[in-house]
Amino acid sequence: MSDRPHPATMPAVAYRTSLPVDHPDSLLDLELPVPRPGPRDLLVQVEAVAVNPVDYKVRQNADPGGEPRVLGWDASGTVVGVGADVELFEVGDQVYYAGALDRPGVDARYHAVDERLVGRKPTTLSHTEAAALPLTSLTAWEGLFERLGLRAGGLEQDGTLLVTAAAGGVGSMVTQLARALTGLTVVGTASRPETAEFARRMGAHHVVDHRRPLVEQLAEAAPGGVDHVFGTAGTDRNLAAYAETLKPFGGIVAVDDFDSLDIGLLKAKSISFHWEFMFTRSMFRTPDQVTQHRILTEVARLVDAGVLASTATSDLGPVNAANLREAHRIMEAGTAVGKLTLTGF
Repeated sequence: MSDRPHPATMPAVAYRTSLPVDHPDSLLDLELPVPRPGPRDLLVQVEAVAVNPVDYKVRQNADPGGEPRVLGWDASGTVVGVGADVELFEVGDQVYYAGALDRPGVDARYHAVDERLVGRKPTTLSHTEAAALPLTSLTAWEGLFERLGLRAGGLEQDGTLLVTAAAGGVGSMVTQLARALTGLTVVGTASRPETAEFARRMGAHHVVDHRRPLVEQLAEAAPGGVDHVFGTAGTDRNLAAYAETLKPFGGIVAVDDFDSLDIGLLKAKSISFHWEFMFTRSMFRTPDQVTQHRILTEVARLVDAGVLASTATSDLGPVNAANLREAHRIMEAGTAVGKLTLTGF
């Protein structure tokens, strides 16, 4: 391994037991050993992180039994060390990535990550702006172009795409990618004036209110019917509306969590249903993990070309337990617009 000098320990934020977010011990400021990268790993000095629903869901549902567990799956920083078999990066590169769910997270000054999951940071963005992008970009790209089978850059593709919670982290990236790289009409859902405005700014042609019945609203926004649904929230509640509104042979991709789904509603129209979980490749060590490096590389190119924009909207200050508790609180309340970030230590 070649690297720059770095200390033996580092500041990090972790939790030892699952507690409500308003409990002062729900997240803790700790000093932990700097990780030692494996053969395909980069050691990254983290400059900024972003917060996603997965952060608080893990904190709530995966009790580490008293051992410190570091959360966080969106980071931007600088490579300060490389494993013996690293091929794609070198010390000094500025990078951004979402990492792996089954490894320690990025809420720490130094972080080890498989290079195949990493992209070079867009040169036109700050670390803060870049940290907002990886997890949602990967989720949106995989959902649109791998699960639903749309073609990136295929502007001849027509039809209608419904995106739920289009002002959220994933929804705002789905909306941008679909608007920029396909010919689809994008209908987003939002329920407040500020979220509706943000969804339009991200590229939605039409916005409907997901707190009101969808079928009548979609009949007006998409009178010919809907071809594809990207469900980021409320898939179980809205499935009957999707089944009524989708055209025959349409498709749904979902990223949200629910206990059960009446999938039989989709049979008559031969509607396909897909899961999208961007951690699948890293969790199961699939042979094509490097696909995520390629996706992030292309997203960075599109950002630097002015085609895509960062969805960072609010930076809560340095990475520490108090600021991360506030970020988790906002995410749990479901009131975030775009992405929350934290910068520096």
